[in-house]
Amino acid sequence: MSPKAVGLVVLEQMTAADLTGAAEAFSRAALPTAYGAFECRCYQVITVGMTTEPCETESGLLVKPQFDFETAPAFDTLIVPGENRIPAPKVRRTIAKWLNYRAATTRRIAALGTGIYALAATGLLDRRQVTTHWRFAKDVALRFPKLRVNPNILFIKDGPFYTCAGGTSAIDFSLALIEEDYGRKVALRLARDLVVHLKRPGAQEQYSEPLQFQVQAANRFADLGVWILCNLSQDLSIESLSQRACMSPRNFTRVFTNVFAKTPAEFVCRARITEAQRRLLLPRNTIDNVAVSVGFKSADAFSRAFERYTGMRPSAYRARLGIGSEKESFEWQPAQLPLAHA
Repeated sequence: MSPKAVGLVVLEQMTAADLTGAAEAFSRAALPTAYGAFECRCYQVITVGMTTEPCETESGLLVKPQFDFETAPAFDTLIVPGENRIPAPKVRRTIAKWLNYRAATTRRIAALGTGIYALAATGLLDRRQVTTHWRFAKDVALRFPKLRVNPNILFIKDGPFYTCAGGTSAIDFSLALIEEDYGRKVALRLARDLVVHLKRPGAQEQYSEPLQFQVQAANRFADLGVWILCNLSQDLSIESLSQRACMSPRNFTRVFTNVFAKTPAEFVCRARITEAQRRLLLPRNTIDNVAVSVGFKSADAFSRAFERYTGMRPSAYRARLGIGSEKESFEWQPAQLPLAHA
């Protein structure tokens, strides 16, 4: 098997995480051989720039492209990283012209973060669903009114074009592409190798509930949200949580509700439903198993809670995603389903 060529566009002042996150994931993806002793590389990562002169990332790393736009080989996948600012007009136009030239011979093209400015300038994204980093979503929508911008999600596919928020989500995005090509087992094994805490789906919000919790939390609650998410199947009653916070149940409930405008029970239930949505994406997980795994005592109680927070029963949620019990692989879908929010 020949490795698929993944082209990473190298730019001045690009976000290093966009480049290195994707490069690390694709370069380490591998399949076992028939004998299991050696592994077959899935991808060949190639850097390409407007010239072959070294480019400095915004963090000061120097990256020398292997090829320039004129001499670059054919690619299976092209990825345009972003910057921590709106790219200069000349840079956008140059990249857009090259992407238009390459689009017909490239299976898929992706933009990370502000990389969307160059891809959108091609017109190839018109009337398609896209996302970008939340800080630039409004500006992208104003500059490119034909795009259907979703400012909350991590990444999305519409046709052969992919857009992503960038940053650390570049790893989640790369894992999703690897899963698309080689299956869930390969992607999950790689996620474990990369010490990824959670392989996040594209529909997850950029400003995650655990992060919101940590940003809002007083010192006493600073790590409680993360602990809850890592222990959803455990006893998360008010008595148990208040004991962990070294407070009386009554005082814990009062302070928690004042800080987060929701009761501890509401927070726990929402956290369980949000995680259940991810686990329901795996066809081999039954609804009963998902219910137990996130801490519900019965499938019926889980189903009622799920409907209360998402507007549909778990079975309807799966049906809308096109996930059946015999389905073996994850399919990309435009992120239109209601998610549990903090």
